[in-house]
Amino acid sequence: MPTKFEDLNTRKHHNNLTLIVAVSENQIIGKDNDLVWDLRTDMKRFKALTSGHHIIMGRKTFESFPKPLPNRTHVVITRQKDYAVPEGVIVVNSLEKAIEIAKADEQPYIIGGGEIYKQALPYADKIELTRVHGNFVGDTYFPEIDLNEWVETHREFISKDEIHAYDFSFITYKKQTNTK
Repeated sequence: MPTKFEDLNTRKHHNNLTLIVAVSENQIIGKDNDLVWDLRTDMKRFKALTSGHHIIMGRKTFESFPKPLPNRTHVVITRQKDYAVPEGVIVVNSLEKAIEIAKADEQPYIIGGGEIYKQALPYADKIELTRVHGNFVGDTYFPEIDLNEWVETHREFISKDEIHAYDFSFITYKKQTNTK
């Protein structure tokens, strides 16, 4: 029989739960419920990685979309009772319930916003982070990553060009299995 401590660790773990985020050097991820930049290559990467999977988000993130994103199972976390959503969108009242709903998906994603990322960080095994090289003004932040718990496994730098106003890097972090 597992101890309470072991049971808590089991509940907090989901293989391959991934946070996917674009974040500035000063940890900004958004302003006024919108992105602060338009990076076409980042949006293509987001689509390629999340298509066919559960995407878990807070209500405000969901409301920032004109309509549900195609080819994904949307799981929206809200405290609002009787929150109305289009057919096929799943509504829950906690991150734990969202993760439970996505348990059969081999690669569910947490896609925001700031408070959901903060709550989900202990559950995640991986972070797919787009680091936008610059400081921005915003009202939504991504939590600091403790590099004693996370190891960088991939980095790809993309220079600003005619379609990207900023330099940015795709960075993959994986949770270290032994952080002691």
